[in-house]
Amino acid sequence: MASQHKTFNEAGKAQIHGPLILILLGLTILATGCAVGPNYHRPSAPVPSVYKELPAAGQEQAKQWKQAQPSDQAIRGKWWELYNDAQLSGLQEQVNISNQNILAAEAQFRAARDALRIARANLFPTVSGSVSVTNSRAPAGTAASGGVVTTTGSAAAHNNYDLSTDFSYQADIWGSIRRQVSASARTAQATFADLENARLISQATLAQAYFELRGTDAEQQLLEKTVSSYQQFLQLTKDRFHVGVASGGDVAQAETQLSSAQTQLIDLGVARAQFEHAIAVLTGKPPVEVTIASTAVIAPLPTIPVAMPSTLLERRPDIASAERLMAAANEQIGIAKAAYYPNVLISASAGLHSSNAADWFSWPNRFWSAGPQVLQTIFSGGRRRAEVDQARALYDGTVASYRQNVLTAFQQVEDNLAALRILANEADAADYTVQAARQALDIATYQYKAGTVDYLQVITTQTAALQAEITAINIRTRRMVASVLLIEALGGGWNASSVPTPKELISAK
Repeated sequence: MASQHKTFNEAGKAQIHGPLILILLGLTILATGCAVGPNYHRPSAPVPSVYKELPAAGQEQAKQWKQAQPSDQAIRGKWWELYNDAQLSGLQEQVNISNQNILAAEAQFRAARDALRIARANLFPTVSGSVSVTNSRAPAGTAASGGVVTTTGSAAAHNNYDLSTDFSYQADIWGSIRRQVSASARTAQATFADLENARLISQATLAQAYFELRGTDAEQQLLEKTVSSYQQFLQLTKDRFHVGVASGGDVAQAETQLSSAQTQLIDLGVARAQFEHAIAVLTGKPPVEVTIASTAVIAPLPTIPVAMPSTLLERRPDIASAERLMAAANEQIGIAKAAYYPNVLISASAGLHSSNAADWFSWPNRFWSAGPQVLQTIFSGGRRRAEVDQARALYDGTVASYRQNVLTAFQQVEDNLAALRILANEADAADYTVQAARQALDIATYQYKAGTVDYLQVITTQTAALQAEITAINIRTRRMVASVLLIEALGGGWNASSVPTPKELISAK
């Protein structure tokens, strides 16, 4: 009778404890709606209302760009198409596919996206299973059974068959895990913006190298014409020397002038080769595989839409990256604060155990255990407070970095607006100088042939004319490069709306 009463009590306890554990588990899960720590709000940044260097609508330089409206689609995606250069467009497409810096940034983005999925997995319970079959042998003369050592006549081997399933779950009552997921998502978003920034930098660098190469081609073409002209003057001077009209000094000066121009022409080959090699590497190819035919044609300066300063924060991928890192740092404050509160762990295990394979899966051989565990740090020597203070300091650092990125972005826009404005005036002056130098050279040439001036006058005007034309070419090249840098400073048509959401990051393959 006593045996029956004991069995009844044990069964009753099992029936009571099971629902209690389930109720506790449900209450714990429902309690996970809290999250300690500050909510994120984007800090303010120094944004001017207008650009200082943007010319007024009535000025001549204002024709080089226009005030873009919010719906303006002029700079979107393939911004290099503004230059209407088919070869440049073809090279840019190769950059998107084969540039190694872009591929490295893309791999980092994929790794950050995987880190988000890893962090998100902590929101769910962990279930593991195990199967084991062990054979054990006790020393001769003893055997262990239920913790009691008994004497036996000989050693015996015993088999143990186990099949178990373990369940563990950390209840995210204080939002620590959710904040870690959010921090990982925002870090992944920042890495995506870094990828887009690497793409923009590579594209802009290639465009700069391309226009520098075309400027070198134009200068080479000018020097080739100059060498040909100097050769004609040298022959003319030699002919005049033979008839006694010119001196040997005139011939020597003509030869020196010709040799100097030839040296300049040869020296340009170094710069051109380097620009071509740089373009090859930017497209992901070794220099031996890329050859760009020489041409002196430089695309006309495009009209560049310049949006309001307030939109720059949404159009620069580096600013978007800094802002997302700032948001991720804010989550770390909440994670540090959650360490003040206890952790609630829920674990359970169940399975079958037998010493006989034949009745391994019989119901009486079952076992189970379940229950919550609360862990609380009682004393840590001020560690938790220091961790919260550290997280706040790191967040403040990201705020300062974000604001510095914003200031740098506006500086870059202003620098290149000023460069385009000033270079436009300089180009006008250079064109006038070229025309005057050509006219002076024509007059000096006529006078030299007429015998009214010596050859020194011709050399002087030739040098001035050549330098004026080289200056004009360099200014034109600098204007093209400045236009590329302005487009890069404006974000190249990129928009923060292209940053994937956390849901998109998780579901991406």
